[in-house]
This record gives sequence, structure tokens and C-alpha cells, in this order.
Amino acid sequence: MKTTIDIPEKVLAETIKHTGAKTKREAILTAVEKYNRLQRLAALNARVHGKFKDFMTQEDLKLMREDAKWEKMK
Repeated sequence: MKTTIDIPEKVLAETIKHTGAKTKREAILTAVEKYNRLQRLAALNARVHGKFKDFMTQEDLKLMREDAKWEKMK
């Protein structure tokens, strides 16, 4: 889809630099795709945050690290 937008040159130059893109189109597309991915990850995190009850606690992890059997497995 073709769209005409006014993007400040400094912002576009920085986007090209950070994305390593060779063209303006590639830079914009990469930036939009990365933004969308971050938004999907944030939404996923919000849905699952705090719902895993079987994960180790910090205390469990500390005990495991101090256990001699685990030392041998390293």
C-alpha cells in the first residue's frame, strides 16, 4: 500500500542507522515490524504474568545451587 507521510530527516536517518537498512522503505518496514512484535510480546506478558505457579522461587533456586548433587552435574 502506498502512503505519503512526512518523517523528519533526523528520525529517518536514525532509523536507517539502527536497522541497518539500505533503503528508506526497508528501514520503515523493519521499524514497524519490530514495534508490532514488541506490542504482541507486551500483550502476551500481560496475559500470562503471574499465572505460572510451578516455577521455582528464589529460595528454591538458592537451595538447589547449594545442593551437592547439583554441583556434580555442572
